[in-house]
Amino acid sequence: MAYRWINTLTDKDVTPHAAFMNRRQIMGGALAGIGLAGIAGRTSAAPEGLEPNSYEDITSYNNYYEFGTGKDDPARYADRLTIEPWTVQIDGLVDKPGAYGFDDIMQQMTIEERIYRFRCVEAWSMVVPWNGFELADLLNMAGVQSGAKYVSFETALRPDEMPGVAYNVLDWPYVEGLRLDEAMHPLTIMATGIYGKDIPKQNGAPLRLVVPWKYGYKSIKSVVRITLTDTQPPTSWNKANAGEYGFYSNVNPEVDHPRWSQASERVIGGGLFSKRIPTLMFNGYEAEVADLYAGMDVSKDI
Repeated sequence: MAYRWINTLTDKDVTPHAAFMNRRQIMGGALAGIGLAGIAGRTSAAPEGLEPNSYEDITSYNNYYEFGTGKDDPARYADRLTIEPWTVQIDGLVDKPGAYGFDDIMQQMTIEERIYRFRCVEAWSMVVPWNGFELADLLNMAGVQSGAKYVSFETALRPDEMPGVAYNVLDWPYVEGLRLDEAMHPLTIMATGIYGKDIPKQNGAPLRLVVPWKYGYKSIKSVVRITLTDTQPPTSWNKANAGEYGFYSNVNPEVDHPRWSQASERVIGGGLFSKRIPTLMFNGYEAEVADLYAGMDVSKDI
């Protein structure tokens, strides 16, 4: 298992884990020159004044409806989830379908640190230092067949461990999907950690998808199945309300949710005084991903 640092923000956008644990403020220039190269040499600059997020922010404020609809429910109840052993079924249009053990997957992947913006459809945001590997590497390991056009994902469904699935909030299990070119994009990762530590259960242990230019609900947690298909797969929020949640779910500040504006976002970490900042097109990754949607009307194909 190899490690490599890749960063698409600047050192000002996130608190290093050691600094967080020691409660010390990083002095100016301490991280100069570390990990500032973006994907393929590109750097995605952060908005001015973006505040860093702590490990506590990231792990205590999030959505994982299988454990409840409150922001603190995942941190309160996700410890019930059994994650060892863990198996991911990879099937459909692949050369080597089968049940892949998590440990076996990790032995074959290159683990990187990716510091990404995270934008929720509910109009809040944070900056997260993920550890993980490119989804493309996992798909290539299974062997993508020429007829594949989409990738679908499925979350674990454990009624005995997940109290939230007793309620008909969504049609369980949670499912998501990407177009194949989105899945193979180098920004798309399967996260296995946060701040260099194993990803907590409330954040989607042991393996979750992260697609930083899309609203957060696309980044499906605790993945147990990945299927390559030639047809667009169903997605949970789209099934629940197609008029509010499209298949693509790209961050677009010019397209409001029917019930609130998406032009700005509330930055988590400031308590009652959390500030709002303008939301960026594709969550700030426009230079990297806009070409994926050439010829599409991103105001309609949401």
